[in-house]
Amino acid sequence: MADEHSTSRLYKLKPLTDRLPAVKRPEGHVHFRTKLLWVILMLVFYFVMTNVYLYGLDQENVIDLFGPYRAILAGAQGSLMHLGIGPIVTASIIMQLFVGAKIIKLDLTNDEDKAVYQGTQKFLVIVMILVEAVPQVFGYLVPSDALITGMDSVVGATGAFSGENIARLIIIIQLFVGSYLVFLMDEVVSKWGIGSGISLFIAAGVAQAIFTGTVNWNPVDGSLPVSTSNPPAGTIPKTIFYLINVPAGTMASGGYESILLQSPNPIIALVGTIAIFLFVAYVESSRIELPLAHGTARGARGRYPIKLLYASNIPVILMAAVLANISMFALLFWTNSTLQQVPILGHNPLLGYYTAESGSSPAGGLAWYLSTPNGLAGWLLPMLDPVQYSSMVYGHSSLQILAKVLVYLGVMVGGSILFAKFWIMTTNMGPEAVARQIENSGLQIPGFRRDPRVLKRVLERYIPVVTVISGALVGALAAGADLIGTVGNASGTGVLLAVGILIQFYEALGREQMMEMHPMLRGFFGGE
Repeated sequence: MADEHSTSRLYKLKPLTDRLPAVKRPEGHVHFRTKLLWVILMLVFYFVMTNVYLYGLDQENVIDLFGPYRAILAGAQGSLMHLGIGPIVTASIIMQLFVGAKIIKLDLTNDEDKAVYQGTQKFLVIVMILVEAVPQVFGYLVPSDALITGMDSVVGATGAFSGENIARLIIIIQLFVGSYLVFLMDEVVSKWGIGSGISLFIAAGVAQAIFTGTVNWNPVDGSLPVSTSNPPAGTIPKTIFYLINVPAGTMASGGYESILLQSPNPIIALVGTIAIFLFVAYVESSRIELPLAHGTARGARGRYPIKLLYASNIPVILMAAVLANISMFALLFWTNSTLQQVPILGHNPLLGYYTAESGSSPAGGLAWYLSTPNGLAGWLLPMLDPVQYSSMVYGHSSLQILAKVLVYLGVMVGGSILFAKFWIMTTNMGPEAVARQIENSGLQIPGFRRDPRVLKRVLERYIPVVTVISGALVGALAAGADLIGTVGNASGTGVLLAVGILIQFYEALGREQMMEMHPMLRGFFGGE
């Protein structure tokens, strides 16, 4: 059996990938309460890790390469979760693209090939952790003077094994351990819990950002007292502060604009967040339902739902990871002394350039056109009033701002369609796999012969079309939400993901409870 499918050279990695640390799959059925307990436990561990700061890191000199995508990547700056789920998602993207383009010859309907695919992806996660950690530590995650001095006294201050290099190695090891723990926590949730760990971590991070962005009563600049020029950071406290302390005349001449449109956390962002939440909840409920009947049990009928968002929110997660990596490498090629020497890419303003005002956000070039808009203040206000707000877009003209909006929207929609197709191909959600699943459960479509090929032809009328619509819609929703803006810098994409994840988790809870009460349904839902 293995010889028929062993056409891929990745089988040579199998002895290595089989020895990588992994979470063992349960041998039998896991009780619903046990699954729920594992989910809660992993979420607690996630929040603990976001509050465990890297030992020996100079927190004052940290440059966050993933700042605009922090909530989406489920990370926390300067903590064990600094890299978040970035390496995991990037490894998944690479494997999907290679398998989808037939560069890697693996048949994911075959159990052995699928095991090789998953093992190779696990190995690639380790590679991507190092790819993302090493460049950041050598330039952007600076070891503290105390750690360097301590290491100098042990190994010396010069040479390849100097105190500074050892200090950097200590930080890299911490990043590696934190990122691989996240990978294992995701496996715990997927094998012993409910749903996807990565999705739950994203939802938890976004929920935390939204909560603090809405009710944070601390001033924007914590070193200064609260004032009209340094108001509370949260939307609600900021609004109340302005209404109580600012005279009516001042409010009419600019106060209302401050609380409605200007950063941080304007009211329009809170309204946009609520609107996105409600709209996504409505779209998630839209579906086509194919009638099904049991082949032997007369009168037993059911429906197979094909949701409008068939590919779920996975395409947007993958697109966010791609854009985050583009932003990271653009910053590295612009600022890193070694990478600046790389031909064409090094210090090339066309790829992306950065200024003192922009910090870790691109001020121009390709990276700027692909960067996440910071709500209405990041594009609409500078277009309407270039004189007052041009600094928010680093001096770009209204035409360039419009081009940025169109490019960002086009890339999000097109990329989400592409990843939706790849996701369906690699997760047994295509017409052939679904037809086989329905057939194995003993069901059939009334009026059609009970044959997987017939089922496949019927499903091919719907699934490919819905997949494209799903990718385009979720990409457009995410881009539109980013343009409106959200509280807490959660990003519109983050809110979209969080809402979809919570709805799907609620549905997964319902399925688990149903399988607990009716064990015969486990086979149809893919349970043990």
